[in-house]
Amino acid sequence: MRKYILKRLLQSIVILFFVAFIIYALMRCLPTSYVEAMARQKSMQAGSKSFEEWMEQLTVMYNMDGSIISGYFKWLGSMFRGEFGDSWRWTVPVLQKFNDTVWLSFVMGFISFFFEVIIAIPLGIIAATKQYSKTDYTISVIALAGISLPTFFFASLLKLVFSVKLGWFDLYGLVGRNYDQLSTFGQLMDKANHLVLPIVTLVVVSMGALMRYTRTNMLEVLNADYIRTARAKGLSEKKVIYHHAFRNTLIPIVTIIGGTLPSLFSGALITETLFGIPGIGFASYQSMVAGDIPFSMFFMVFTAILTLLGNLIADVLYAVVDPRVRIA
Repeated sequence: MRKYILKRLLQSIVILFFVAFIIYALMRCLPTSYVEAMARQKSMQAGSKSFEEWMEQLTVMYNMDGSIISGYFKWLGSMFRGEFGDSWRWTVPVLQKFNDTVWLSFVMGFISFFFEVIIAIPLGIIAATKQYSKTDYTISVIALAGISLPTFFFASLLKLVFSVKLGWFDLYGLVGRNYDQLSTFGQLMDKANHLVLPIVTLVVVSMGALMRYTRTNMLEVLNADYIRTARAKGLSEKKVIYHHAFRNTLIPIVTIIGGTLPSLFSGALITETLFGIPGIGFASYQSMVAGDIPFSMFFMVFTAILTLLGNLIADVLYAVVDPRVRIA
């Protein structure tokens, strides 16, 4: 197992090197450029230099005068020294902005992931055990609706009903107007109130896929020979389903759950933007729109690292979930 993990880590480093290069190349080719916007802004000031002169000066200042390859290796060298620079969009160090926004997104992601698992997996099992019944059809319709609904449409629908029509929640933001006048507990409840609709959006649009995946794998296991043998031995249906069948559906489910690690820290770009939640997803969106290469590069490479780490964790958990899976 140690050799396997070490081998996978080395492979991940190589993959990360090329992924980071592709990300950097894409960032350099963005149609929106912070350097151009800043040069245009400075050139419009009275008595200032021309746009071309400012472009030349700012390009040299931000190491954008070289090729993409040379610029990438300069960025790589800075990364190894732990220097990620200042965010052009937020005018603070990249790590500071990341630390200020990532934990809010993590709380949202963890809560939505928790509810997604405790809702989707049991419903998927129930749908499989009651195949072609009204319960199965109802759960399948709910799952397909969750898969099919675009995030922006469902979020807008929730805001229309619960914010505009009923007035239960604010349309945007993380805190209310009278936040500063509230007690500590009141401030906590105010933030929780503003996170209800974003979390509901994340849960509904995410649980459909896990629900259908659980149902499909559970049906495949329930038709296996050893399940028929367990039933023939007189075991209770509850023990057959939850002790024998469900355990053998965990491997494909672990694959999905392992892939959710990046989403816990990467935030929900569309949801956070629609609800005005100042998380890492919203910050990354604003940075990309503004052509903020330092912050966008750090965030996307961080997400790539989490993706590779999630895949490695999923592979290792295979052996934990199923004793038949062993790596020689």
